[in-house]
Amino acid sequence: MADKIAAEARTSFGKGAARKLRAAGRIPAVVYGHGTDPVHISLPGHETALIIRRANAVLELALPSGSQLALVKDVQKDPVRQIIEHIDLLVVRAGEKVEVEVPVVLHGESFPGTVATLDAQHLLLKVSATAIPEHVVVDIEGAQDGTRITAADVTLPEGVELGSDPELLVVGVSLAPAEEALENESAAEASEPEAAEPVASAS
Repeated sequence: MADKIAAEARTSFGKGAARKLRAAGRIPAVVYGHGTDPVHISLPGHETALIIRRANAVLELALPSGSQLALVKDVQKDPVRQIIEHIDLLVVRAGEKVEVEVPVVLHGESFPGTVATLDAQHLLLKVSATAIPEHVVVDIEGAQDGTRITAADVTLPEGVELGSDPELLVVGVSLAPAEEALENESAAEASEPEAAEPVASAS
């Protein structure tokens, strides 16, 4: 689903012009793609900042030339103050499939005494630009030691295709360190030969 937002055309460029825009509460941006010439715009700062907290946000831009769907492709921030300095937007069309990285979220708890490690925090998906999921869920409820969940094992929403390597390890389940230590100790004790009983000497 796209978020509607009003955009204004930019006619002044350079660091000074961008600084003035940000001081006025707006964010410089550029819209490009599909063989069109880049369009330089500015967006309302607070409203835009709230929307782009969500990964892979799609905006429905109200431009002077008409409405345009655009995917947030890159957000440039000041490394110290974390102020949004510039946004790159990729032109998309309704129904068009795009490749995006989507966060992986774990659901449930693995078997007691084990720990689940999220090896791949994102999966590359091919999905309609207007139906990008916020995340994909991997169910680990009751998963036991040695469980390996690959990208191919992840259940994706209808109409979504996997772009990542199907053999990519997403989640691995292993014994918790304390449990593993106990198991190793038990194994070591079991492998030790029983000590022979001392033979009483004749007096």
